[in-house]
Amino acid sequence: MIRILFVCHGNICRSPMAEYLLKYKLKKLNKDNDIEVASAATSREEIGNSIHYGTKKILDRFNIDYSKKRARQITKEDVTYYDLIIGMDKYNINNLVRMFGNNTKFRLLNDKDIADPWYTLDFETTYKEIDKGLDNLIKELEIKN
Repeated sequence: MIRILFVCHGNICRSPMAEYLLKYKLKKLNKDNDIEVASAATSREEIGNSIHYGTKKILDRFNIDYSKKRARQITKEDVTYYDLIIGMDKYNINNLVRMFGNNTKFRLLNDKDIADPWYTLDFETTYKEIDKGLDNLIKELEIKN
């Protein structure tokens, strides 16, 4: 089993969007039991909060249930447990390195930053960038039906 953790600043916009969209895609490929997917924050600002309404709107489009998701901060145990830890931008990667040291598990989704819709309010562009990155990740990991 492959274990993937998506990380962004607060765990209310980009990382839960990536988490739930990947779970959705894996279920459609009948691979949802082969890959474990979760998300977390580098900061403590949003701990315990539900995901942002803009992310909810995107996930609602696909009838994805996110009702149990609450923001949480990444832990040292997560770094040990997960095989791949994907930050949504270089700032997230820098925070991961600052918190836990360099690690080959840390990488970006699209080899480039995905803009934070908390600031841009452009959840649609964020969705498109994450969707493309997830499709590339599925190909990279050779996940096939």
